[in-house]
Amino acid sequence: MGTLAFLSLAVVAFAVLIGERLISLRHVALSYRELTQNYLPNCNFIEGIDFGAEDITILDGLAFLSTGLKYPGVPSYSEDPGKIYTLNLLDSEQKIKVLHIRGDFDKDSFNPHGISVYTDDKDGAIYLFVVNHPQGKSQVEIFRFLENENALEYLKTIRHELLHNVNDIVAVGTESFYATNDHYFTNDILKIVEPFLSLPWCDVVYYSPETVQVVAGGFLSANGINISPDKRHLYVSHILKHTIAVLEIQKNTVLSHVKEIDVGSLCDNIEVDRETGDLWIGCHPNGLKCVFHDPNDPPGSEVIRIENILSEKPQVTQVYSDDGSVIIASSVAAPYREKLLIGTVYQKALICDLK
Repeated sequence: MGTLAFLSLAVVAFAVLIGERLISLRHVALSYRELTQNYLPNCNFIEGIDFGAEDITILDGLAFLSTGLKYPGVPSYSEDPGKIYTLNLLDSEQKIKVLHIRGDFDKDSFNPHGISVYTDDKDGAIYLFVVNHPQGKSQVEIFRFLENENALEYLKTIRHELLHNVNDIVAVGTESFYATNDHYFTNDILKIVEPFLSLPWCDVVYYSPETVQVVAGGFLSANGINISPDKRHLYVSHILKHTIAVLEIQKNTVLSHVKEIDVGSLCDNIEVDRETGDLWIGCHPNGLKCVFHDPNDPPGSEVIRIENILSEKPQVTQVYSDDGSVIIASSVAAPYREKLLIGTVYQKALICDLK
């Protein structure tokens, strides 16, 4: 075979590879999916949330909202630092309040992402763990929540080479947590290559002052994470595989794979109902729209509930869906009694009645 013929074959093979990868990527992104509207009764925007509530978690009726995320590839419509708000769902006014941060903490570069609340059994102290991306870095902040003062007391910042692209976090102690990395590479160009080549190199990391280790791997991108009420299982959103991974916590903190639940959507943060054990997940029904952010064809929103996830036949239900005409790019759904909060990556947030 001559050199010219060989080069021609190589070009053809490369073109076929690129074509196959693009088709695969469109499948992964669910780019052909269109939504049927499925609304909940009495949904209203949460006043004061205009630049996203990427993550929301609720403790005894008090919701914590992580707002103002600035993330590569995601629109940002505010130059202000990110903030953490509270919303008392037991208060009829239901108005958000900003949590003021005390201590030696750089508020100007605050860029909060995933959050988790932990209550210490010993003294009842409440800790808020926040994934933070100042200047594009990846680190975890630990605060103590001062309820009477509606403030956060800064305690410490955690950085580690294994925590290189942290997306979400679930606290399991006053200084320990599990965290997901949504990319393997830290270089922005190589981050684009990962999903294009379907590299399953993302992982879950366990951190404590005594040990830091990768405890689960094989994810195309590990996104939301949360823990079962009995603290025996972790749930991780395998977002690009459209599944929720169920992992059992072993005595040495390493995780064993139990199963994966198909959800048919690109699911983001996971909230767990502490009474029923049900999972509530904010999802992106069409990932390609999330990439292009076309205001004339915006990303839609979807909320999925998983009941009896540890049983042989978990029940997966679409609770809410919208094509972007109401709420854009839902990332979290947090239930409390008969209410549901739906947050987004960069837009607004809803509060809805479940019945």
